[in-house]
Parts: sequence; C-alpha cells; structure tokens
Amino acid sequence: MGEHKRIGILTSGGDCAGLNAVIRAVTHRAVGTYGWDVMGIYRATQGLMSRPVQAIELDLDKVDSILTKGGTMLGTTNKGNPFAFPMPDGTFHDCSEDIIEGYRQLGLDALIGIGGDGSLAILRKIAQQGNLNFVAIPKTIDNDVGITERSIGFDTAVNIATEALDRLHFTAASHDRVMILEVMGRDAGHIAISAGIAGGADVILIPEIPYTLDNVCRKIQEHQAQGRNFSLVVVSEAVCTEQGETVTWSDRFGECRLGGIGQYLADRLSTCTGAETRVTVLGHTQRGGIPSPLDRLIASAFGVAAVDLIADEKYDHMVTWQQRQVVYVPIQEALGHYQAVDPQGTLVKTARGLQICLGD
Repeated sequence: MGEHKRIGILTSGGDCAGLNAVIRAVTHRAVGTYGWDVMGIYRATQGLMSRPVQAIELDLDKVDSILTKGGTMLGTTNKGNPFAFPMPDGTFHDCSEDIIEGYRQLGLDALIGIGGDGSLAILRKIAQQGNLNFVAIPKTIDNDVGITERSIGFDTAVNIATEALDRLHFTAASHDRVMILEVMGRDAGHIAISAGIAGGADVILIPEIPYTLDNVCRKIQEHQAQGRNFSLVVVSEAVCTEQGETVTWSDRFGECRLGGIGQYLADRLSTCTGAETRVTVLGHTQRGGIPSPLDRLIASAFGVAAVDLIADEKYDHMVTWQQRQVVYVPIQEALGHYQAVDPQGTLVKTARGLQICLGD
C-alpha cells in the first residue's frame, strides 16, 4: 500500500452539517485502506498552537457512529487570524510558526484542512510558509467557494430554510400576514435563492441583485389586489438597505455581526402595503442538525478523495464537486474564483420564470 504515513485532519471556520461525515471518511480511507495513522486536531489551528498539541488519534471505532451527527467532533474556531492573533494583553502576535511547529511535533506527513474560502486561504499560507503538505476540502453553508458546484453543509442549510418556508406558508395564510424569512449568507445569496424557489417564496432578495422597496411593495400589493392577502419573503442577511448600508449588530465583545435586514424590511413593507408583517431569523439553526443525505454523500466522497490525493502526493490541491464527480484543482485556483449567485444563471432565470420578485 506504499509508504506508511501519519496525517492530520482539522475543521476550521464556522461549523456546518456534514463535517463528521468527512472525518469518518478520511479515517476509513486512511486507516482501513492504507493502514496509516490519523490525528484529529482539536479546534483547528488553536489545537496546533497549544502545548502540548491538542489532538487525538482516530481509528474506526472512534468514527463509527458520527456519520449522522451535526457539528464536528473535533471542534472548530472562526476567531483570530493566526498571523495577527489577539493576546490577553491586547497585543497581536504572529502564531504561524507555532502552528507549523505543532505540525512537526505531531510528526505529520500531511494535513487535511476542511474550511471555507477564508480559513483555507490562511491554512494554505501557513502550509507554504512551513513547507507543509496540505490538502483542502471545501465546506460552507454559503456555497461560495470557487470551482466546486457544492460545498459541505450547503444542502442541509437549504433543506432547513425550505422547511421553515413550508411552515411559515400556513401561518401566513391563516393570519393574512407577510412573513419574512432572514437566512444566512455572509456575502452570497445561494441559500436564499435555492430555498426561496423550493419553498414557493413570492419575493427573494439576494445581495447580487439590487432591489427597491417599491418593487417589493408592488409585488405584495398585486397579491392583495388578487384577493391573496399573504406573502412569503426570503432575504439573505447580506442584503443591504435600499440606501446601500449593511445591517449589523454588535455583540458584547464589540464584534460586528450581520443581521437585521429582515426587521428593516418588515417595518417598511408594513407601512407601504398596510399588511401585518412578521420576521423569522433562522440564524444558526441552518448550521446545526442532522446532515442531509446529499451532504453525507458529498462529504464521504471528499474525504476519500482527499486521502487519495495524499497517497498520490498531490499537495496544495482542493477536492471539488463537478459534473457528478470529484475533481481536484489547485487551492489557489479555487480561492481565486469567488462563487456568488450568477444574476444571469439558471436559478435566477427559474425564479423570474416563476414570477418570483427579485426586487429589481
């Protein structure tokens, strides 16, 4: 089976459904097929910075029951850039060499990183600095990593948002209300456009397509004129106000968070249409829960393929899903092609064909 290897795996950035399925697949392929050792690294780069390094050796027994579990058994973090890591005294420290040293202390021959575009860019930079053998797996509910048609976690998030719309439909009709569903999407509107179409929304607002309140109000008023006094509106959290301002709020640590566009719309749509409005913010429910079958399938295929890349010594590559199969591409190429919703793409054309208002 070739040279014996000792590989590490970590999950970085925001969590999502399907991460445990990747960990399971990597372990099965590496241990079961190649007879390698697999080290699961806790809390992403923070585990590699810790002394001793925080990691656990993974075997088939440890991953036997995690396929259907949400989250990540290894934990993750999306706080603190390792190149400017916040210290207790308020200063910032470059911890990249500490991470590289952690890789060395574990005796790793290669590292698999599961993350979105931000965390994968950081991991790649560290790998290049330390001449580490690195392979990437894309995960993000936003589905905005370039080159790949699907990232782990996206399908489950869409399923959850669609189910929410299904449930809101009945209470909207019962009370003649405009129901606004605010979904996640840091920069891209993939969840909103997919769930909106699947859930029968009347209005879908995404950051890639400018909107006016007049156009949204007109759509709702058309329903009212037809005797249908309820509407479903889906909006991505990254959508700005009509004036182009990002709607955010600050947590107790002073961190600025996206959120609030749903209430902004509710206040203004109530005024212009006279309709009673209600807002549902899905938030982190889109990240949690049991992964969908498709996310488990994609995660399993990615995990197996990533291990095979290491066996073939195809480092600095990312596994992607293209045309029903796994294809690997250079990480830099994937990160250089940000994947927003295409305003001329199939889903937008489908929404327009269904007379869904996109606000423009």
